[in-house]
Amino acid sequence: MQLAEEVIGLFPEYLRFKWKDVARMGESLQEIRLRCQRPVMIYAQGEEWYLDGSGRLTREIENAQLLSRDELTQILKHICRYSLYAYEEEMSRGYMSADGGFRVGIAGEVILNPDGSVKNVRYISSLNIRIAHEARGAAAPVLPWLYDGGRLENVLILSPPGCGKTTLLRDIIRMVSDGNDCAQGQTVGVVDERSEIAGCFQGIPRNDVGKRTDVLDGCPKGEGMMMLLRSMAPRVMAVDELGSQEDVGALEQVLKCGCSVLATIHGSSYEELCQKRFLQPLLEGHVFGRFLVLGKRDGKFVVEQVRDSDGRILAEGL
Repeated sequence: MQLAEEVIGLFPEYLRFKWKDVARMGESLQEIRLRCQRPVMIYAQGEEWYLDGSGRLTREIENAQLLSRDELTQILKHICRYSLYAYEEEMSRGYMSADGGFRVGIAGEVILNPDGSVKNVRYISSLNIRIAHEARGAAAPVLPWLYDGGRLENVLILSPPGCGKTTLLRDIIRMVSDGNDCAQGQTVGVVDERSEIAGCFQGIPRNDVGKRTDVLDGCPKGEGMMMLLRSMAPRVMAVDELGSQEDVGALEQVLKCGCSVLATIHGSSYEELCQKRFLQPLLEGHVFGRFLVLGKRDGKFVVEQVRDSDGRILAEGL
């Protein structure tokens, strides 16, 4: 019920009657895509739905509502609490955080600074509302494989998009922070560059990431890891979607300080991971004691493989 209310709350009151059926989709709801003068599209459990003018869900595109610019603008203003200026910095990164822990991606006309960097986005024509899901207990089957003698291994989670790597990372963070059957709770620092792990709104995590967790929201990973090391002295550092040499360099500094690392990366297999050139220093140094390879089965993510630092398979199908 709470999720349904939070979804409804994304829309101005005079439009909420149209979104009741969508909100009732609950935990199956993944994305709401709004495009000016295009059909409203809903994604749930990997399936595409449309919304007609009265708010009914349909699979027939000819019955789909075309979203007017005025309606899109009113939804955007409501999400921004009628102060677009206050969200200008977030919008320059291509997304903003909404109440409820949702991330809203935006597209439109980009305004550049003199140095070529993005200043802002105007004439916004597309919104992608990504529905944040918590899966409490999702990490329980895999958690015993992440410890060695009570010490948390460095863990890298890899999967294709949409297979639950951020969801799994979030629950591992929660269980490491709160404590579990394998070890006592530890302080965790989270660099949440895209606001998808903790789902912060005005600096406060809306998702449960544990009682010993500190979150640096909206900060680039490399810079954020250094900031958290200096300011919060975490025992564990967690980041989502490694993707650059700068990320690797910052991780190496974190490891030198004795922190354990929890991280994710895009990849469909361990073999593909081994071909990523920017990651070679970490792989050759056997930095990660555990690799979790995710996939999908019957619409739900599964841990297909747990591998050790040498790539040997320790467990499958968790």
